[in-house]
Amino acid sequence: MRSYLDFEKPVADLQGKVQELRSLGNGGDAVGIDEEVAKLEAKAAQALADIYSKLTPWQKTQVARHPDRPHFGDYVTELIEDFTPLAGDRSFGEDAAIVAGLGFFRGRRVAVIGQEKGNDTESRIRHNFGMARPEGYRKAVRVMQLAERFRLPVVSLVDTAGAYPGVDAEERGQSEAIARASCRARSAFSMSAMPRV
Repeated sequence: MRSYLDFEKPVADLQGKVQELRSLGNGGDAVGIDEEVAKLEAKAAQALADIYSKLTPWQKTQVARHPDRPHFGDYVTELIEDFTPLAGDRSFGEDAAIVAGLGFFRGRRVAVIGQEKGNDTESRIRHNFGMARPEGYRKAVRVMQLAERFRLPVVSLVDTAGAYPGVDAEERGQSEAIARASCRARSAFSMSAMPRV
């Protein structure tokens, strides 16, 4: 079931009426209901277009934070062909909050790095709600180095509340891992602007 933001309430009401009518139509009394459903769906689509054409800055922020917004996995599924995830930091372990790998974007091989928050309780716990540990940052550095070595563009999708603030993460070098990832990212992105030799 979709969650609606406060300013989307008129659309939510119309969608609720559509669902009511559909449930009535399932009872066998479908005469005229299909027409009414089509009218209400068109009205809901128009209301949504009207609302989104004049959003305030705060409403745009709410949309960016929407619980039903797409996540890293959704973008990879739709945009990246033959995605092969790479795991581990070659030092401590795997961090599922950072997903990184290789694939093809519009026919060109690319390295892809991003945070995954998860879509339900189980996957959110597995991905630590998108809060990376040192292993995740080191994995990102490893993939950026691989991209640099093979002169691959890096596609980075950022959607995080921040690094994991736990004591265990700091004991394993959280600050240093973030700093190294940041420096490597700057280096990788400046290299990607250089012409091929």
